[in-house]
Amino acid sequence: MAKKELIGEVLSDKMIKTVVVRIMHKTKHASYGRIVKRFNTFKVHDEKRSAHIGDIVKITHCRPLSKTKSFRLLEVVRKAPAAVQLKEEQI
Repeated sequence: MAKKELIGEVLSDKMIKTVVVRIMHKTKHASYGRIVKRFNTFKVHDEKRSAHIGDIVKITHCRPLSKTKSFRLLEVVRKAPAAVQLKEEQI
Protein backbone atom coordinates (compact mmCIF):
# COMPACT_ATOMS: atom_id res chain seq x y z
CA MET A 1 0.00 0.00 0.00
CA ALA A 2 1.34 3.44 -0.92
CA LYS A 3 1.74 5.99 1.83
CA LYS A 4 -0.49 9.03 1.70
CA GLU A 5 1.24 12.17 0.45
CA LEU A 6 -0.30 15.60 1.03
CA ILE A 7 0.61 19.18 0.16
CA GLY A 8 -0.06 22.03 2.58
CA GLU A 9 1.08 25.31 4.08
CA VAL A 10 3.22 25.69 7.21
CA LEU A 11 1.35 27.60 9.92
CA SER A 12 3.89 27.37 12.76
CA ASP A 13 7.55 26.42 13.16
CA LYS A 14 8.01 27.34 16.82
CA MET A 15 8.53 23.78 18.08
CA ILE A 16 11.85 21.95 17.83
CA LYS A 17 11.87 19.61 14.78
CA THR A 18 8.09 19.95 14.42
CA VAL A 19 5.99 22.16 12.16
CA VAL A 20 2.22 22.58 11.97
CA VAL A 21 0.87 22.15 8.43
CA ARG A 22 -2.63 23.06 7.20
CA ILE A 23 -4.12 20.90 4.44
CA MET A 24 -7.04 22.23 2.39
CA HIS A 25 -9.48 19.99 0.51
CA LYS A 26 -12.72 20.80 -1.28
CA THR A 27 -15.90 18.79 -0.77
CA LYS A 28 -19.48 19.08 -1.89
CA HIS A 29 -21.98 20.13 0.78
CA ALA A 30 -24.43 17.30 1.44
CA SER A 31 -27.70 19.21 1.22
CA TYR A 32 -26.86 22.43 -0.67
CA GLY A 33 -24.51 20.97 -3.27
CA ARG A 34 -22.10 23.89 -2.98
CA ILE A 35 -18.34 23.27 -3.02
CA VAL A 36 -16.86 24.14 0.40
CA LYS A 37 -13.28 24.29 1.62
CA ARG A 38 -12.31 22.11 4.57
CA PHE A 39 -9.05 22.36 6.51
CA ASN A 40 -7.06 19.89 8.61
CA THR A 41 -3.94 20.65 10.62
CA PHE A 42 -1.22 18.10 11.23
CA LYS A 43 1.95 18.15 13.28
CA VAL A 44 4.82 17.14 11.00
CA HIS A 45 8.32 15.92 11.88
CA ASP A 46 10.97 18.19 10.28
CA GLU A 47 14.36 16.64 11.11
CA LYS A 48 16.49 19.27 9.32
CA ARG A 49 14.33 22.25 10.39
CA SER A 50 14.10 23.40 6.77
CA ALA A 51 10.44 24.50 6.69
CA HIS A 52 9.33 27.94 7.88
CA ILE A 53 6.05 29.82 8.18
CA GLY A 54 4.32 30.31 4.82
CA ASP A 55 6.22 27.56 2.97
CA ILE A 56 4.33 25.06 0.82
CA VAL A 57 5.49 21.53 1.79
CA LYS A 58 4.88 17.91 0.82
CA ILE A 59 4.33 15.50 3.73
CA THR A 60 3.80 11.76 4.03
CA HIS A 61 2.10 9.54 6.56
CA CYS A 62 4.36 7.40 8.77
CA ARG A 63 4.28 5.46 12.02
CA PRO A 64 3.30 7.47 15.11
CA LEU A 65 6.31 9.48 16.31
CA SER A 66 4.51 10.91 19.35
CA LYS A 67 0.98 11.28 20.68
CA THR A 68 -0.01 13.80 18.00
CA LYS A 69 2.69 13.47 15.31
CA SER A 70 2.26 10.89 12.51
CA PHE A 71 3.62 12.71 9.45
CA ARG A 72 7.12 13.38 8.09
CA LEU A 73 8.29 16.22 5.87
CA LEU A 74 9.31 15.03 2.39
CA GLU A 75 10.29 18.30 0.74
CA VAL A 76 9.71 22.03 0.67
CA VAL A 77 7.84 22.62 -2.60
CA ARG A 78 7.91 26.43 -2.51
CA LYS A 79 9.56 28.83 -0.09
CA ALA A 80 7.54 31.70 1.34
CA PRO A 81 8.37 35.25 0.26
CA ALA A 82 11.00 36.84 2.49
CA ALA A 83 8.54 39.54 3.59
CA VAL A 84 6.25 36.94 5.20
CA GLN A 85 9.12 35.37 7.14
CA LEU A 86 10.42 38.73 8.38
CA LYS A 87 6.95 39.78 9.51
CA GLU A 88 6.51 36.57 11.53
CA GLU A 89 9.93 36.93 13.17
CA GLN A 90 9.13 40.44 14.38
CA ILE A 91 5.97 39.33 16.19
